[in-house]
Amino acid sequence: MGGESGEILQRKQAAYTCLDEPFEIGNEKYGGQQYSQIYFARLHVAKTLLYSLIPLWKPELPVCTVLSLEEGKECVIVGTLYKHMKLKPRILDEYSKERSVIPLVKPHNFMDADDYLILEDEGGRVKLDGTVLLPSVYVTGVVVALLGKETTKGDFLVHEVLEAGLAPQIDRPLKLEEDKYVVFVSGLGVGNMTANPLQFQLLVDHITGHLGDEKEQHMAAQIVHVVIAGNSVEIPSEFLNGQNLASKDQSKLSDPIKELDILLTQIAAGLPLDIMPGPNDPTNFALPQQPLHRCLFPSSRVYNTFRSCTNPHCFELDKIKFLGTSGQNIEDMGKYSEAKGELEFMERTMNWRHIAPTTPNTLGCYPFTDRDPFLIESCPHVYFAGNQPKYGTSLLNGPEGQIVRLISIPKFCETGVAVMLNLRNLECHTISFEAEFS
Repeated sequence: MGGESGEILQRKQAAYTCLDEPFEIGNEKYGGQQYSQIYFARLHVAKTLLYSLIPLWKPELPVCTVLSLEEGKECVIVGTLYKHMKLKPRILDEYSKERSVIPLVKPHNFMDADDYLILEDEGGRVKLDGTVLLPSVYVTGVVVALLGKETTKGDFLVHEVLEAGLAPQIDRPLKLEEDKYVVFVSGLGVGNMTANPLQFQLLVDHITGHLGDEKEQHMAAQIVHVVIAGNSVEIPSEFLNGQNLASKDQSKLSDPIKELDILLTQIAAGLPLDIMPGPNDPTNFALPQQPLHRCLFPSSRVYNTFRSCTNPHCFELDKIKFLGTSGQNIEDMGKYSEAKGELEFMERTMNWRHIAPTTPNTLGCYPFTDRDPFLIESCPHVYFAGNQPKYGTSLLNGPEGQIVRLISIPKFCETGVAVMLNLRNLECHTISFEAEFS
């Protein structure tokens, strides 16, 4: 890489550590496993945490189970929330003999004014009442502690809520002396008929230092890592219906992946690259999604800078911890709760200490028997979600000095926008590529 003045620019580097082991599925099998076990594992860990916080929150009140509640007696209960939603799609409704009288709803959200919450622990469940715990905010699967009392109707009137809050965070390096950038991009959609291949090629040329003036090449030399957060290819649905394909159509299945491999090879030849799977990519559907098989990338995989990673994906760069998904967790929460935007959903998952609380209720996941890998044990410094409708970012501050940079990454094939994060100060900005064919 060289500037216009002939100066040789050396690309900066950052120490990388992959932390994807909790999301890797080894010899586990689906047969005979129940999803109740992941809920028990989640409740056990979260309840232990909340029990340690309750003495600091309400030391004067007893902690009760659902079965030991007494009418009018104020106490604290801990359990998993279940959200009753009459508009939530149910597979059995498709086989109902009678046509449903439930009105049609918008496909993007199943909220209704009659939704209510239930708290469930190991022994029983109780319906929650009051205006403190809003059904529009919470989703099934969140573990909380509630202060309140049982009413004459047998419901639990909630007065206050205690969430787990941000997890402990490792100290960020006090001061990095130089700028180093990480580029985030998602939703490349290679193979989509509406996608513009020139846009991604411009991005590739920019981050590899083959585009722009001397100033832009200096900036490109400061890029130390690229993260591609899901939905990199899009294969036409008519070729995925399980039917035998004609020989002339078989190439259309592999063409998008071959094109992606060519583009990724150009990046991997110059700097480290992580690629995560998404819902449209050729890997397992349920979370955690396993790495895209290396045989799909015959050219890229020869570089040791190329890494195929899980979704969710966790790693460290120069002791700065990153955690992110390809966006399924945020999209699913948007169907069953409401917020001002994607960043608010992301903030809630941080405060609930759970990446994907709607698993396995409405978001598919592997039936783990002894653990819940989506629990957040260590707070990241950067938390990102790919394939979002628009770009957004904010800083989330915790009570113990935690600082988390939240990043909503837009779909590149629709916006032409990628995101750059500076490791030195966690500030980020977008880079946009607009290209039209005449």
